[in-house]
Amino acid sequence: MKRHLLAVLPALFITHLAMAQRTGDPKMTELWEPKAPIVTPGKTAADAPSDAIVLFNGTNLSQWESEKGGAAPWTIADGAMTVKPQSGGIKTKQGFGDCQLHVEWRTPAVVKGEGQMRGNSGIFLMGRYELQVLDSYNNTTYSNGQAGSIYKQHIPLANASRQPGEWQSYDIIFTAPRFYADGRVKAAARITVIHNGVLVQNNVEIWGQTQYIGIANYEKHGDLEPIFLQDHGDLVSFRNIWIRPL
Repeated sequence: MKRHLLAVLPALFITHLAMAQRTGDPKMTELWEPKAPIVTPGKTAADAPSDAIVLFNGTNLSQWESEKGGAAPWTIADGAMTVKPQSGGIKTKQGFGDCQLHVEWRTPAVVKGEGQMRGNSGIFLMGRYELQVLDSYNNTTYSNGQAGSIYKQHIPLANASRQPGEWQSYDIIFTAPRFYADGRVKAAARITVIHNGVLVQNNVEIWGQTQYIGIANYEKHGDLEPIFLQDHGDLVSFRNIWIRPL
């Protein structure tokens, strides 16, 4: 009998606690301040919300400059900007840290090359941490170098690539790294990526700035740094780029 009673007591206690909570004052758990700011969403998921900074609206490159200095040299046509091979990458004039970033991109419809030589570019957060852009539709390469990868670090959870010549989208949530005054890492960068509506990076920790050869490592940098788009020699196009500093 005692054993039976001991088994029943925890259930009775939980039931009593639940009843006490229901009979208490609900206002004790209501928060009225601070109020969430009002943000008007875009008409579609791809459109910039009211508090976003539009980095490319399809008509000019006024928000960008060449990595070599001076005006951004990429070409603009039909609402998109396209890499001008061998001209170098471009970067935003403004620096960013924690952010929500939306980028649409397209690899050439005419397929040339294979592996890393097929529709290659990259989006570098803070100019250092690369989210790979690549034609990964029926294209074999190393898994941590395909579209949706954090280059040479994290393999994407899925290959959500569309066919060459079709527009694709990245929706990115990025948390910048934090450093101590002496340069040591206080908190590593983190990133979440949704590729064409599919989660491919789930709040993963970035190991350091992207390295083509060797292991990624951190070097102390500013709190706000430019977004960089890579010229890898392929005619990759971009459109509808907007950002929300967080």
